[in-house]
Amino acid sequence: MDNSAIEEMFQGLGPVTIKRMFGGKGVYHLGRIVAVEVRGEMLLKADEKSAPEFAAAGATQWAYDGRKGNPVKMPYWSIPDEAYDDPDIMAKWVRLAYEAALRSE
Repeated sequence: MDNSAIEEMFQGLGPVTIKRMFGGKGVYHLGRIVAVEVRGEMLLKADEKSAPEFAAAGATQWAYDGRKGNPVKMPYWSIPDEAYDDPDIMAKWVRLAYEAALRSE
């Protein structure tokens, strides 16, 4: 995903900074990481408060195989499909990601 597409995706939140990280990109708003791009997929930050809302919308949590083959769940979730067609819905999800970032400090 190119940086202009990422900036457009997050326009409902405000300006973002995009940094390369572990083969993907990190997306920051006001110095806090709100999303990561992994293998071409944008994943939004969530926490115990917002994760149920992501799950209810059909999003999936990012996990990778740990050293012993056990899945390691990360605090990032896929973006619900409906958000890609509606900037207002996308704005809701990116704001939830920023709120989770604020709570994680």
